Amino acid sequence: MSVIFFLLCSLAFAGEKVKIAVATNDKTPGASVSKQAGPSPFFLLFDGKGKLIEVIDNPYKEGEGGIAVNDFLAGKGVTVVVAQEFGSRIVRIMKEKGIRAISFKGSAEEAVKKVLQAK
Repeated sequence: MSVIFFLLCSLAFAGEKVKIAVATNDKTPGASVSKQAGPSPFFLLFDGKGKLIEVIDNPYKEGEGGIAVNDFLAGKGVTVVVAQEFGSRIVRIMKEKGIRAISFKGSAEEAVKKVLQAK
């Protein structure tokens, strides 16, 4: 019986929805990943298969900071945020909301590949 329970839990975890937000300097998958998520001009949202599903102008890019951006992205169902770097405080806050921070330098599409390979 415990083996069946383990298998059901594993399957439920494997089916977890992944939504990746990549902080970018432009609106295309070839755009470079922004240095930080908070002041990033745009977020490209990708599903768990790496498909671009939405492009968002960052409503908090003018200095409201990472916490407002984190709350905004959490409200959109984001589970992973990619930027070039993150401060330790924002990583802790993201973790509390169930969001992973991934540091990556390169294009958005390369970042998504990295996230999906690490899954």
